[in-house]
Amino acid sequence: MCGIVGYIGKRDVAPLLLEGLQRLEYRGYDSAGIVVTSPKAAGLKMVKAKGRVRDLEAKVPARFKGTTGIAHTRWATHGAPSDLNAHPHMSADNKVAVVHNGIIDNAGDLRRKLEADGVEFLSETDTEVLVHLIARSEAEKLEDKVRETLRVIEGTYGIAVMHADFPERIIVARNGSPVVLGIGEKEMFVASDIAALVAHTRQIVTLDDGEMATLKADDFRTYTTEGTRTTAEPTTVEWEAASYDMGGHDTYMHKEIHEQAEAVDRVLRGRIDDRFSTVHLGGLNLDARDARAVRRVKILGCGTSYHAGQIGAQMIEELARIPADAEPASEFRYRNAVVDPDTLYIAVSQSGETYDVLAAVQELKRKGARVLGIVNVVGSAIAREADGGMYVHAGPEVCVVSTKCFTNTCVAFALLALHLGRTRDLSVRDGKRIIEGLRKLPAQIAEMLEQEEDVKKLAAQYADARSMLFIGRVRGYPVAREASLKLKEVSYIHAEAYPASELKHGPLALIEPALPTVAIVPDDDLLEKNRAAMEEIKARSGQILAVAHQDQEKADHTIVVPKNEDELDPILMGIPLQLLAYHTALALGRDIDKPRNLAKSVTVE
Repeated sequence: MCGIVGYIGKRDVAPLLLEGLQRLEYRGYDSAGIVVTSPKAAGLKMVKAKGRVRDLEAKVPARFKGTTGIAHTRWATHGAPSDLNAHPHMSADNKVAVVHNGIIDNAGDLRRKLEADGVEFLSETDTEVLVHLIARSEAEKLEDKVRETLRVIEGTYGIAVMHADFPERIIVARNGSPVVLGIGEKEMFVASDIAALVAHTRQIVTLDDGEMATLKADDFRTYTTEGTRTTAEPTTVEWEAASYDMGGHDTYMHKEIHEQAEAVDRVLRGRIDDRFSTVHLGGLNLDARDARAVRRVKILGCGTSYHAGQIGAQMIEELARIPADAEPASEFRYRNAVVDPDTLYIAVSQSGETYDVLAAVQELKRKGARVLGIVNVVGSAIAREADGGMYVHAGPEVCVVSTKCFTNTCVAFALLALHLGRTRDLSVRDGKRIIEGLRKLPAQIAEMLEQEEDVKKLAAQYADARSMLFIGRVRGYPVAREASLKLKEVSYIHAEAYPASELKHGPLALIEPALPTVAIVPDDDLLEKNRAAMEEIKARSGQILAVAHQDQEKADHTIVVPKNEDELDPILMGIPLQLLAYHTALALGRDIDKPRNLAKSVTVE
């Protein structure tokens, strides 16, 4: 994996592809490459480079012309980052080129068979087996060569294929990794993410798993890997190219943190029903009778989405009084879980393409479960697979680490919890209380962001820490987990989150002056319990940074957060901790938008 861009038309293709790769840089990658040709060219021309797209661009010669091409940014799975392991991969006769996202599970067996037949491999990648299989196919049509190859492939893929003998077409296919077509005027685009397309077209077609497409300059057709034609109607994406600009900020992370007040307003807009003190969530496809039949809620996500799911589960239990819990999708899909017909399953993914979550959804659907999706990207795989769901309307999130999508997902869970609660036993009075709290959120977020300079000064004091401990209790614990993840993702400081109630069961052994503790201390019925945990830390000479609704006497520093309703406080308490992670990373000189070893959309296991 990570980013695919392709074009066929009349324009000079290399600048278009390089621009597209730059728009996909946020996904995280370690090398890049490009292949071009044209109907009048003598074969394929390729350039690859370890490093950033700018390193690739510096290697592209002035006379690198073509009207058809594919390009790729790679995030290493098989083989270290290098020029040879970078995509595209090309056959020995320089006729076939392939870019690929995903993992070929049986690549080892296929490689051994090909080597036994005399094929010499140049890279360590699993992708190279695709190139050689396509090149060795005796089928007459390029579509058939690709289809024949995919029949022996096990694993996930989003691929784009070019062949010197068929310069007027690009073949693409999808199984578990996104492939999006962009429909232009006598030109066609393909990418793994609409971010690479919106500067040129907003008309897109998203391939389903098991689907292929042939792209020509003036036409496209879609069909299954078995050859059956499919009907693909273009849709219009709501995001524009300007949405992906930095907007005067130094980094996308900084921009996206500061977009949260507006983003939360968007997720609320048009959904609140004051008459009945509830919300309109028509996309759930879940009427009142269905909602009342739910006996349990299981939320599945990965990373930040999992933490949002933990916050969501607590809201659902508190407001709807339905047993709810969250679990990493990557674990759920492998533990042969009991699928209960009375359980409502909720899949959470910013991209809507996270492979572990998508695979869990597909397994649940196979077993007859009702699955809702909470995603940010319209038309994404999870949105299409689920029975219904909600879009969080955060807008494009470019930084690899998630900020505004996390916040909007938590707000979406608050809306869902209110909806489920009001179909059951949540009173009108409590419904009004939650709605008033939701409406306060944008202004309170804006108020917190005004404290940025104070948080920046705190970050400078803690940036030298080799490790940090984050603690919280009940509502505060998922906030601590997400804050810990943010810090380690973007600053590379080791961080651990632990329930404050569990300190005396082991983690107190870690406390010393060199280990700062960040304590989440909401002003709720557990306030005194949280203060007792801080007492235990101070008794052992530990430093404490508290995130609280009032100054904490036992803390060395306190970030004061505006008070909302108890159930909604976790949404607000995460905001200053995003700023803490950001400014810590900035003080350490980290590559904030593209942290090492990470990718934005994890479309492999």
